[in-house]
Amino acid sequence: MHKLTLIVVALFISVSLFSQKSVYTFTVVKENPITSVKNQASTSTCWSFSGVSFLESELLRKGKGTFDLSEMYIVRRNYEDKAEKYVRTHGHLNFAPGGSFADVIETLDEYGIVPDDAYTGLIDRAERHDHGEMDKVLSSYMKGIIGNNTVSTVWNKGFCGILDAYLKEKPASFTYNGKTYTPQSFKDFLGLDRNDYISITSFTHHPFYASFPLEVPDNWRWANSYNLPVDEMMAAIDNAIMKGYTVAWASDVSEGGFSRQGIAIVPDENAAENAGTDQTKWLGLPERERRSTIAGKVGSEVLKEKNITQEMRQLAYDNYQTTDDHGMHIYGIANDQNG
Repeated sequence: MHKLTLIVVALFISVSLFSQKSVYTFTVVKENPITSVKNQASTSTCWSFSGVSFLESELLRKGKGTFDLSEMYIVRRNYEDKAEKYVRTHGHLNFAPGGSFADVIETLDEYGIVPDDAYTGLIDRAERHDHGEMDKVLSSYMKGIIGNNTVSTVWNKGFCGILDAYLKEKPASFTYNGKTYTPQSFKDFLGLDRNDYISITSFTHHPFYASFPLEVPDNWRWANSYNLPVDEMMAAIDNAIMKGYTVAWASDVSEGGFSRQGIAIVPDENAAENAGTDQTKWLGLPERERRSTIAGKVGSEVLKEKNITQEMRQLAYDNYQTTDDHGMHIYGIANDQNG
């Protein structure tokens, strides 16, 4: 029994020593106030959830207090606007549940906003959002509309009827803390102004220091972004955060550097430091296999990262490697042990 115990203990010690690798430790440099994380659940509405989270942080920054604003009011209004433009362009528009942060700001400006309690977008006592069926129904309906030689004047009523069924009717007015508001008067009460915000980006196929509509499918509004060199864009983001602002950020979570451990990096698949023990074999592997192997290590050990250049960023955009598939909310800066 004692021998067996010693063997088992020795095995555990051996495994522990063998698997001991450098793991991430972070030091928070700046952490700005945010509201609680909300669940987009089974929807493609990250753009609304992250954009609304940004607005809620703005209210905290301005000393207005903590608010829980309705993501689904933004989603509902954007579906209506998108359907209108889809018909106007004879179907030559990306009619899908995705969107951009411009959709949040434009909706705020044109239609106002409401608290989440005034418009949850949940029906039948549901506790989480699931738009799978609704998105398919809306897409099929719109394809049917533009498939006709002529378009009726009542198609929008049918479209809004579908939204009413799945998300409930939009509130014309509501009560908040004992006072009655409309969506527009509530926006005025909050003091949020679209002119206080700007979208920035960094690409070389348009001139720097000028605005252009970024050519991605979810930018169906053709909203402009101000183009900066990548180093200046990152400096602007860092400066904003250090001065107490937060940032709405659209990026690509399909890249191998995103992990479920809450770590996202761009690992260097050619770095010998990321190879492990057999570096000669590692360097002989195809790039795709190296990339896949490294992706499995992200979050569990510290990896050497790529130094992203303007040219690398542009190439990844040009060849469809990276897209705008996820909206996130940056609220702080933290350094790992490597700075």
